[in-house]
Parts: sequence; C-alpha cells; structure tokens
Amino acid sequence: MERVRAGSKDTGISVTKSEFAYGTISRVVVENETGARTLGKPPGTYVTVECPGVHEGDAELRHGLSCTIAEELSRLLPPGEPRTTLVVGLGNWNVTPDALGPKVVNELLVTRHLLAHAPESFAEGFASVCAVAPGVLGLTGIETYEIITGVVEKVKPHVVVAIDALASHHVGRVGTTIQMADTGINPGSGLGNRRKALSQETLGVPVIAVGVPTVVYAATIAHATLDAAVAVASKRGSSLKLSDHMRSELIADVLAPHLGDLVVTPKEIDALIEGMAKVLAGAINVALHPRLDLQETLYYL
Repeated sequence: MERVRAGSKDTGISVTKSEFAYGTISRVVVENETGARTLGKPPGTYVTVECPGVHEGDAELRHGLSCTIAEELSRLLPPGEPRTTLVVGLGNWNVTPDALGPKVVNELLVTRHLLAHAPESFAEGFASVCAVAPGVLGLTGIETYEIITGVVEKVKPHVVVAIDALASHHVGRVGTTIQMADTGINPGSGLGNRRKALSQETLGVPVIAVGVPTVVYAATIAHATLDAAVAVASKRGSSLKLSDHMRSELIADVLAPHLGDLVVTPKEIDALIEGMAKVLAGAINVALHPRLDLQETLYYL
C-alpha cells in the first residue's frame, strides 16, 4: 500500500494518502491553531474514503469498503473500552437524499437495553450501543440539537457517532465518498440550513461525524461544465477565456431567480442510499462490537 505524507510543524497540518483494494483513503490531521486557520477547520482528524465503483453494487466491493470504514472509524473512536455509544441518524426520512442517517439507524445492532436487562446473554466483545433518529425541525418542531442534548443527558454516552447526508462540491464524489471526522458536525450546513454544532464542546462528549455526499449544487455542475469547455477550446487552439466573475454571472443568469440554490441528486438515489446505509451500518456495528464479523452484521449487500 503506497503512502504519501506531507505537512510540517510549521503548517500544523499533516496529510496521509493510501490505497486499498477498491479506492483511496486520505487522512488530514489539523494539529494546532495554525493548521486550523489555514484549512478553516478545528484541530482534529479528517478522513475521506473514496470508492468510485460503489455504484456498481458488487457485494465483494461493498464488503471491502465496509471493512475499510470500520478500521478508520475504530481509529477515530476515543481510546479505552466504550461504556455506551449513542449513534445519531441525522436527516429527514421522508426525503430520499436526506434519509441516510435514519436508514443507518434501522440497520444497527443496538444492545444497551439488552445489556442492562439480560447481560448474561451477551458474550464478551459486545458494547452498549443505542441509537436515535431525531428527524428535522420541520417534522418535529424541535431543533435536532435540543433532542440530542436531552438524550445525552439521560443516556450519558461515552461517545456520539453522528451520520448525515452531505452536499458535495465535486460531482464525482456524490455517493462515492465517505467522510469521517472526530470534531463533530453542523447538521444542515451543506445546504445552508446551519444548526447548532454537535461536538464535544456542545454535548460534553466526543462526537464522531460520518457523512456521505448525496446531492450537489446545480451551480457546481455549471462551473465544472464551463471549466471543461474552456479546457477543450484551449486544446483546439481557441482563445476562449472566462473570468471567475463572468462565469458566476453566466450561471446566475441561467439559474436566477428561482433556481439559484437548486441541488441535484442521481436518479438511482434510492438504491444508492439503501446500499450505503448497509455499508455504513455494517462498518459501525463491527467498529463498536469487536466480536462481530462483518458477514454476521451486513446480511446481504
């Protein structure tokens, strides 16, 4: 496995890139405030797993991807034996591109209630896991943060794992990348619906974020199309040039006034969400329950 490392103490950022059988893994560690100012992200570890072939639905590929995610997630979890893990499935289960979090929760092996009432029925290697899908403000009338804060106060978990659908800045990453971080998450921020952050600072416990891009802004696609047009024109000897300002104006004219914030999702989003929910749930199950084998927890991918 080939690795490339970059960064230094001066930048406060270290980068590691590696390959696995079906894609690549990028790990960015923001080590201090210098690095935080450079990237605009708080200090912590950020992992991106890219698997371009996941759309093909190959069971062996999904199994390998899930194993890889489980390994990376295990590295992000706090050291020591977790007492209880709370998994939060963020999103709106009525909107397919936003239903990833709730669907992952549906596939999880939850054990907190069983370990509390019948601990003798569980062998060593099973952890206490509970889960909740709090919905969204428009469905419940309650801010997601308020619901999760209440659950955390009662359950007192050792760590929170939050799963959410994301908006991508690159067309090719929709449904093909898994992003993880140990710095928490801002629900809805990808679509401009910024809510209070779920983080160690706000909840009082470590928060691991897991996300998959499921939508992309139409403006992003338009920018990529113009870039491609300029590149093709240049190769053919044309002098086509478009400044950033001109590109923005062209795109704004096409999308305005009502489509400026238009987001796009693949037509096979239903299958994409179902498959990725199983991949993530299997990875989380294995990461939290060391005794489990992936075959035992993924059913049929």
